[in-house]
Amino acid sequence: MLDKRLKACAELVSGKGIAVDVGTDHAYLAADLILSGKCSKVIASDVKEGPLESARKTVEKYEILDKVDLILSNGLEKIPYENVSDVVIAGMGGETIAEIIANVDCDKYEKIRWILQPMTKIEYLRKKLYDFDLKIVSEKVVEDGDKLYVVICAEYNKDWRYLTEYESIAGFFDESESFAQKYRRKQLERLEKKYIALENAGKLNDAVHINSLIYKLKNGTEIVGINEIYSYLDELYPFNLQEKWDNSGLLVENYYMECSKVLLTLDISYEVICEASCKGTDLIISHHPVIFNPIKRLTPRNPVYSLAEKNIAAICMHTNLDIAQNGTNGVILKMLSEKFSFAKEPEPFEEIGGGHNLGWIVELDEKTFSDNIAIKLKQIFDCEYVRASRIARKKISRIAFCSGSGGSMLEFAKQKNCDALITGDVKHDVWVDANANDIVVFDCGHFHTENPVLWELRRALEERFPQLDVEISERSLDPVIYF
Repeated sequence: MLDKRLKACAELVSGKGIAVDVGTDHAYLAADLILSGKCSKVIASDVKEGPLESARKTVEKYEILDKVDLILSNGLEKIPYENVSDVVIAGMGGETIAEIIANVDCDKYEKIRWILQPMTKIEYLRKKLYDFDLKIVSEKVVEDGDKLYVVICAEYNKDWRYLTEYESIAGFFDESESFAQKYRRKQLERLEKKYIALENAGKLNDAVHINSLIYKLKNGTEIVGINEIYSYLDELYPFNLQEKWDNSGLLVENYYMECSKVLLTLDISYEVICEASCKGTDLIISHHPVIFNPIKRLTPRNPVYSLAEKNIAAICMHTNLDIAQNGTNGVILKMLSEKFSFAKEPEPFEEIGGGHNLGWIVELDEKTFSDNIAIKLKQIFDCEYVRASRIARKKISRIAFCSGSGGSMLEFAKQKNCDALITGDVKHDVWVDANANDIVVFDCGHFHTENPVLWELRRALEERFPQLDVEISERSLDPVIYF
């Protein structure tokens, strides 16, 4: 009666109570669970009358109408949960399955075993399950004809846990099973094709990331010494070049001084530390120092307290990252070059020495109205808005930029004969001076001009340490909202 994928679903049903078959279609699964004796009661639901009518014919054929309740329901909306032990959702997209589960009150999760067979977006579904406080306890790969199907079994997990991207792709298979190995090979083939396409398109950051995922799918993650990571970062972004007032470096150690997972963020907030802990992260690398001013008192909400409590190390790279060739401002230069054509090679804005500089000056190949530039900057930095000088309606070509809070460099931009300055966190007096000196200032936000460097950091780390599970924090967010 059942095809191989539905048979695999049936085998995972606990039989401890009522099973619910969502999107039942012909009620074959419901009938099998009753006829096999595994369940004494099944609820079969569907969002449409047609499939329910087909289900009714199956139930009547096997004379089990008294043991199968047919319910017209959008997902689980109209399902009574009393004595329900298992919910089967098979043959739908991963996003649809996640949406159905999201509409269930979380207090009902504890009693339910979820048996899920997604047709698409399997990685997405795995991550969402952990967002719902569910844990994948087993997975099976079933081959039917020329297709491979993944069947997931998940149960309530009282301990918070989030999946990384790599974990959501790798899944939770028994690697010794032949179909699981075959499925893994298909995943690798898919990623290898993606890698080649990205490399050919010149998308280096994305290509390196995919290549790192391929490495881990083949070999798993491996432990790397935090001091080794620090030394590598010191080669790329020398810590001794930081400003005297700065505090970059290894600011918090963990007990073992090694890691297999790294989380990247602009700021180490309490929320970022919680994410790191839930992902099993051993090291956070941030742009802004987690210790800047002297700490005279520690509270549980203080990030330094939380890092030590959760045994998470922290490396912070601030001004040394800003001035490095491929650091914060180097990333902005690359982003601008993808949207604008330059008349000549970029020149350093403020030279630090040793081949390092703070910001760049670019010259557009033709003068452009500044309001058109502002529109492109909004796209480049993905910011809510761009603030600009009141004199903004003018044509400009020579533009200086400095990430973060660079309003104090307006006078320097004037000395360098720039028409405009791109930065963030511009103060009132800078706006006044800009208008008085006929220089256009674009304020794209402190966060938005610095956050893009995280993707460059991920590329650098994954290129050197493909065995590390490197994530960009989902909670590396602009600390303000806009109304």
